[in-house]
Amino acid sequence: MHDAYEAVPILEKLPLQIESIACWEEMLLVGTKPGHLLLYRIKADAVSSRYEVTLEKSNRNFAKRIQQLWVVPQRKILISLCDNIVCVHDLATFQVVVTAHKTKGATLFTCDLRSHTGELRLCVVVRKKLQLFTWKNGDLIEFQPDLCLPDFPKSIAWCGDSICVGFKRDYYLAKADGRGSCKELFPTGKQLEPLVVSLTDSKLAVGRDDMTIFIDEEGTMQKHALRWTDVPISLEHQHPYIIAVLPRYLEIRTIEPMLLVQSIDLQKPRFITSGGPNIVYVASSQYVWRLLPVPIATQIEQLLQEKQFDLALQLAQMTNDSDSEKQRRIHHIQNLHAFHLFCQRFFEQSMAKFSTLGTDPSHVIGLYPDLLPLDYKKQLQYPAELPQLMGSELERGLMALIDYLTQKRNHLVKHLHDSEGGITAPIVMGVQTIRSRKKLLQIIDTTLLKCYLQTNVALIAPLLRLENNHCHLEESERVLRRAQKYSELIILYERKGLHSKALNLLKQQSQKSNSPLTGHERMVQYLQRLGKDNLKLIFEFSPWVLKDNAEEGLKIFTEDLPEVENLPRVEILGFLENNACDLTIPYLEHVIYNYMDTQPLFHNRLIELYREKVLGLLKQYLQSLEPGQKPSTVGKEPGLLGEFRSRLIRFLESSIHYQPEQLITDFPLDGLLEERAVLLGRMGNHEQALLIYVHVLHNNELAENHCRKFYDKEKEGNKDVYLLLLRTYLQPPAFKQLGVIGDMVQKSQADRKAALRLLKQSYNRLDTIRALRLLPLDVEMREIGDFLEKVLEEKWQQKHYYQLLKGLCYTQHLRAQEHKIFYENVKFVITEERVCRVCRKKIGNSAFARYPSGVVVHYSCCKDPKVCPME
Repeated sequence: MHDAYEAVPILEKLPLQIESIACWEEMLLVGTKPGHLLLYRIKADAVSSRYEVTLEKSNRNFAKRIQQLWVVPQRKILISLCDNIVCVHDLATFQVVVTAHKTKGATLFTCDLRSHTGELRLCVVVRKKLQLFTWKNGDLIEFQPDLCLPDFPKSIAWCGDSICVGFKRDYYLAKADGRGSCKELFPTGKQLEPLVVSLTDSKLAVGRDDMTIFIDEEGTMQKHALRWTDVPISLEHQHPYIIAVLPRYLEIRTIEPMLLVQSIDLQKPRFITSGGPNIVYVASSQYVWRLLPVPIATQIEQLLQEKQFDLALQLAQMTNDSDSEKQRRIHHIQNLHAFHLFCQRFFEQSMAKFSTLGTDPSHVIGLYPDLLPLDYKKQLQYPAELPQLMGSELERGLMALIDYLTQKRNHLVKHLHDSEGGITAPIVMGVQTIRSRKKLLQIIDTTLLKCYLQTNVALIAPLLRLENNHCHLEESERVLRRAQKYSELIILYERKGLHSKALNLLKQQSQKSNSPLTGHERMVQYLQRLGKDNLKLIFEFSPWVLKDNAEEGLKIFTEDLPEVENLPRVEILGFLENNACDLTIPYLEHVIYNYMDTQPLFHNRLIELYREKVLGLLKQYLQSLEPGQKPSTVGKEPGLLGEFRSRLIRFLESSIHYQPEQLITDFPLDGLLEERAVLLGRMGNHEQALLIYVHVLHNNELAENHCRKFYDKEKEGNKDVYLLLLRTYLQPPAFKQLGVIGDMVQKSQADRKAALRLLKQSYNRLDTIRALRLLPLDVEMREIGDFLEKVLEEKWQQKHYYQLLKGLCYTQHLRAQEHKIFYENVKFVITEERVCRVCRKKIGNSAFARYPSGVVVHYSCCKDPKVCPME
């Protein structure tokens, strides 16, 4: 409790019994039981908290009995209920202006001055009826028929367009909307004394024994209700307080929050009235007191000591200080409230308030242990000693802090470039705050990292992977190492661009059996993401991976990732040749087959590596043969030799990007002849290629496949390839050629059977005359009969085709001539009266155009020859 008001005596031991009081500004009206009306001027003493009381006017014959007084200063009138009739008086002279004769027998009335329209309404209780008037043009005018009630009202009050009526046992709500509806609310309680008081235009206070219930104009009860220490006789609302007159004293409470503020002992108080803010009078039968408000600043100090922050905040908003001073005080109270909530372990509510207040996040973080550097924390100040948080309390607090910091972080990131600095406020005025947004983000991210270490380690990695991660490097490194979170530490290094430190740590941890980073997988993944800008680091840290696990190490340069695919391949090839020569073939195969690289350098180099591999394996194979044992034929060699030779031949045949002229000199003349033949064919030297196939390798199938591959009747060098094969079959060279190959060719014989078969199968790819000239003179007609028949048949089919084509063309020509004659037979005459169907002018001697439909237009009017303008 605190002191909100001081009861200052105004009138003491008045000889007349007080029946009613009313006030406005400096004036106080007192109506007595004998009918005297007294007007006092109450003037405050500027020095002390006392008042100068002057009797301004006294009217001993005002009425026989004054029952109720109501002052309306805005209309300069006094409404009275005297001798059971309602009258309106001039406020200056107390002369009767209007007497409402219809109200004879009245026992109670209430007024309502509507704030939004200025309309003055009056409700008068006459027996079991409510009479409704409005003050207009200096007269009381009925605006609705009387409302009939089930009982005699004892208390009434306006609330919007509703009138709350208290009977002996029940409360009702009557509508002043012309329909006269009435709604029962709830019983009055055991005391059977109703009390209805209007608080605002839309809110009522209704008594029920020692409790006050709040309702709106529809009769809906509000959630909160006040309970008094005794049954109230009367109520008055002075925001934020509600003052109740109890049988022995005054009691002052607040609605939100529901607090008992003060009790003031008075001698049998009965009446209470208000003339505006801070003008409250209380009266008993012979005494009148004025409630003098305690200065708001004093009340606020008392409330802050009692930790009543909500009420202190309401009072702070009512001060007459300048806007800046008022906001400073409000902000101070809110900060104290947020700090108090934190000390009471209401962490979520505390963080929500700090967030709304824009408190410096570093000051909020300082509320928790071990989150800020000690040197910085010593500079902070707090309203009281910080609570010691441990165990589950600390965990709950950290969870609330995480939500708060996440919200702050998102806001700062969003507005990072709005201005150079940020505006934050301290918890205790005068303490220095951080204005740099980047500095705040660094503190927030580093604190989030520490919070996650204590609450949810799974969130550390996502935080560190953020592109705009601002974690302080040294502090984050320290806490992560202490917690042995090496995976997360590597992420931190990576985001900060400290790749060398990350890779060294990975190398150390990969060699520890109990580490989660043991092995090469994480190192390979890291190197794959570095990209071409960090090629030196890749070359520095990849050799030990290649040495320990070549297959995993190769993935550094071949993984299906954009960073890997964009690495400089020439430099990688050179690096592998120097550090892991066995991986050059797999790497080149990946570059050619997966990346579809067409650079001749890679294709040439792969062929060279295949050749070297094949020659080495071939040498080992020949050395392993037993004396007299013949080697296997090409393509049927055992093991790796057969595999690599097949890959070499397949690549020579499929690739079109290598340079055979540069490669052929490296292929020996006493071995790899099939490969040499492929190279000769690619160079266009088909004669030597066929010579090797037929007379050295004795493989006619390969020779014929060669012809099928290169034959092109439109290309000069390839259209006679079958003729060359025929000559190779029939005329083996009789001279030494290409060293060892020449010796082997000289021993070869003509293959007449193969030549005749070629004539029969490829008759349509051979020049017939030249082929016949190559045949030996002793060839009989029956041997080439099938060949000649197929040639003649093909020639006859060609002749028949061209004859048919000629006939079709002639028929089309005749049809075109027929159409021409048909259209040329059309006749039309251009007379002097003939007009253009577009511009409606005469054709005359102008150029014209005629559509197939017969429409004639000027040539210049013919916009589209295909579209007739009249259709």
